[in-house]
Amino acid sequence: MTDRVERSGLKVDARLAQFIENEVLPPPGIAVETFWQGFASLADTFAARNRDLLAKRDSLQLQIDEWHGARAGQPIEQGEYQAFLREIGYLVPEPGDFAIGTRNVDAEIATMAGPQLVVPVLNARFLLNAANARWGSLYDAYYGTDALDAPPAQPGGYDEARGAAVIKAGRAFLDQAVPLAGTSWSDWDGLGDPPLADPAVLVGRKDGGLLLRNNGMHIELVLDRAHAIGKTDKAGIADIVLESALTTIVDLEDSVAAVDAEDKLLAYRNWLGVIRGDLAETFEKGGKSLTRQLEGDRTWNGLDGSAFTLPGRSLLFVRNVGHLMTNPAILLGDGSEIPEGIMDAVLTSAISSHDIKGLGRFGNSRTGGIYIVKPKMHGPEECAFTNDLFDAVEDLLGLDRHTVKVGVMDEERRTSANLAACIHAVRDRIVFINTGFLDRTGDEIHTSMKAGPMIRKAAIKGTQWIAAYEKRNVAIGLKHGLSGRAQIGKGMWPAPDRMAAMMEEKTGHPKAGANTAWVPSPTAATLHAMHYHDIDVFDVQKALAAEPIPALDLLLEVPLAHGANWSQDEVQEELDNNAQGLLGYVVRWIDAGVGCSKVPDINDVGLMEDRATLRISSQHMANWLLHGVCTREQVMDSLQRMAAKVDAQNAGDPLYEPMAGNWDTSYAFQAACDLVFKGGDQPNGYTEPLLHAWRQKKKAAAGG
Repeated sequence: MTDRVERSGLKVDARLAQFIENEVLPPPGIAVETFWQGFASLADTFAARNRDLLAKRDSLQLQIDEWHGARAGQPIEQGEYQAFLREIGYLVPEPGDFAIGTRNVDAEIATMAGPQLVVPVLNARFLLNAANARWGSLYDAYYGTDALDAPPAQPGGYDEARGAAVIKAGRAFLDQAVPLAGTSWSDWDGLGDPPLADPAVLVGRKDGGLLLRNNGMHIELVLDRAHAIGKTDKAGIADIVLESALTTIVDLEDSVAAVDAEDKLLAYRNWLGVIRGDLAETFEKGGKSLTRQLEGDRTWNGLDGSAFTLPGRSLLFVRNVGHLMTNPAILLGDGSEIPEGIMDAVLTSAISSHDIKGLGRFGNSRTGGIYIVKPKMHGPEECAFTNDLFDAVEDLLGLDRHTVKVGVMDEERRTSANLAACIHAVRDRIVFINTGFLDRTGDEIHTSMKAGPMIRKAAIKGTQWIAAYEKRNVAIGLKHGLSGRAQIGKGMWPAPDRMAAMMEEKTGHPKAGANTAWVPSPTAATLHAMHYHDIDVFDVQKALAAEPIPALDLLLEVPLAHGANWSQDEVQEELDNNAQGLLGYVVRWIDAGVGCSKVPDINDVGLMEDRATLRISSQHMANWLLHGVCTREQVMDSLQRMAAKVDAQNAGDPLYEPMAGNWDTSYAFQAACDLVFKGGDQPNGYTEPLLHAWRQKKKAAAGG
């Protein structure tokens, strides 16, 4: 039983209360008693509004289910459909012409374009790696991945042939990004400054090295003829270091398994550690004990001899949870659990106020901003709720209005369809919109669950609503003034071991006008950074701003199968693919509390997975079950066979608990079954309620 203490009517986990009162509040000078009184009042007011918003979600879904149910099998006529959606308040009037008014935004968000990482807050080592991914070695990124079209490195020692290919590729990159006048970087001898075609790209010097800038992103040439690589190089170039992950989202949501006070305390403590700058992680590697900590800033000498400093770390956002879940870490006066998003808003902001007050070892925001990404909001009313909540948090913590900025994740259908109104609701604090195929598709399936069977999951990527969704996000953002003030982002490349494919495909994101896009690792960030040297995103945005916004009709076209007659082999293939992905993720979530990791897919390709993957897989299976494409017996057969496959994929993990044969005792397997067989009844198709319940059972059984 959790030990609790009472604070102004709130019943707070004792360890969490101690952390707040001893570590979070005193440094920025926040009075403890005043804080708890204000927090209790805020929680009471906003919890009631939160419940009303969730009730409206349910009401809208019920009406949509009834509408589709009355027209089972009939084509959806867009005029009639949209009139219905407007009548029930799902679609709202457009807000008219406006431009966002967000002020005091850091350059990494507003005026620079580059990669973005998302990292689970519960893993300190991953968190430090991501925060330190502002700079990365291009040589290392080429040498250690398949991005380089050259023979793979041989184990044990330096592969000279591959090293030569890396150096050649590095020179080719320099020729493209910062060309020389009348010659190639491969011919430069390193004597004197290079004859740059545009001398303005040279902006600094340090220890013989050169700092170049192109499209707002920096390139560091490490010149060192004593270095193992530099001494064999014609110009003495020992490395090419790229400014890489400009921003990182520290995630308390989809990539973590946080179900109670113990988990939330670790999350908040790690966030405090990176904000204070004292987070460190000691681990064993190669028989040695290593300690990882945050990198310092980088000082250079300008061309006039004066010193200047560049950040050594990514600018950090923190992703709070959405409006749906509650958490037992704090109980309200009526004994109910606090809405987790409210708790996150208050506590992550209180921690971030250390940065605002200049109390950390390193600074995060240089403009005095707190950057919170808010996921899974449904429409402008919920965005307005977040805006009001952030107003109240600022008042509670004594912060200036709009200190707390918001990133709106465009990943729910009601938000996509009303995106301009959503932006308008947070127009003076918005710094980010993005797209996410998996969550957005999960909501697409759930919203129209009763309309009929959906097409196969892989085919959804080729539908016109997906294309309209991606284009509308950029076009609406540009129309309302986000360019130069906020990020317009794109989603994750999921395969961290397939960097050649990423380099081929992810160039499409900056070409589409996105000034940031998610990548799965620091190495991927360094490679993706090359795309932003090749493409000036802000020029792309200027061109795109003149193009029309794709019609709402395209966005709202439901991906129904329309009488497709799949073979049994095709049905089985789809079920197996969904079941394997679902089980591979759920078993780590429930049994190990891991919310994001590289999970082998059905073809044994490692993919970075979080809850969004789970949502689409479970909803797709639930949809096919509902409409008789498959039977419960077929689904259970798939789940059991794929459980054996997932067990085999995890055979090398001594702590892994097999699912096969343990159907009634494996919490993970039972959770996976619930996600499918109860999937149609879950609020908006979300997986969190079932995952949290089964994870709490697992922790209780393990005595944790």
